[in-house]
Amino acid sequence: MRTLRQLTDLRDRVALITGGAGHIGHVIGESLAELGASVAVLDIDQTAAGAGASEIAHSYKVKTLAMAVDLTDITAVQSAPKRVVAEFGRLDIVIHSAAYGGDTRFPGWAVPFDEQTIEAWDRALRVNLTSAFALAQAARQPLIDSGHGSIVLISSIYGLVGPDMSLYEGTTMNNPAGYGASKGGLLQLMRYLATVLAPQIRVNAISPGGVWRQQAEQFHARYQSRTPLGRMATEEDLKGAAAYLSSDLSSYVTGHNLVVDGGWTVW
Repeated sequence: MRTLRQLTDLRDRVALITGGAGHIGHVIGESLAELGASVAVLDIDQTAAGAGASEIAHSYKVKTLAMAVDLTDITAVQSAPKRVVAEFGRLDIVIHSAAYGGDTRFPGWAVPFDEQTIEAWDRALRVNLTSAFALAQAARQPLIDSGHGSIVLISSIYGLVGPDMSLYEGTTMNNPAGYGASKGGLLQLMRYLATVLAPQIRVNAISPGGVWRQQAEQFHARYQSRTPLGRMATEEDLKGAAAYLSSDLSSYVTGHNLVVDGGWTVW
């Protein structure tokens, strides 16, 4: 019987993380690197991806790769797993973390409902959902070859419940319709892939609650009051979830949505 240390050992495994230079993606990359994994940091900006990859390599003494890929470019998305295999010889873990969020600056996106545009909706769903489908297709064979294939999709509490728009009153913040729709779609895609890619590949999701990013104080206070644990999340709160679903700790877990929300969706 393997020990917990052995079950969490990711040495000789390779992870590809979309949005790897972002707040959550970078912390997940650090988490897997701390357990020994090599990490391919995929982001839309080469400079940011390079900086994130270099920081992980320096801090955890693992191999990294920086990849600039626009997730609206599906051909580029589909080529990413091949690039990782060409660099590292294998691919074991795929984390889809990149997303249009409520703070994404794109015309017609994070604005009142009547002002949200079809162009913004389409672009967000392409990044948040369509690219995850394309990436899973392209990564299928390398993940099967791995013998430890794991896909983790980063969803959200807003893939589970509707938004309370009163949280945003008096602020410049908003909650676009396409955000929750795409995050809910990710959860159904996770369930689909968990059955279609079984038994060789496990597919799970993480649904974070709101993460503290210096939001307006009115929003912050309201959010905390609605959360049983009395605070917003930090990126560090997601480290354990990512390590669990990426490693052999969860070798008999697939089709699961791990909600990390401080209890937000309890009531």
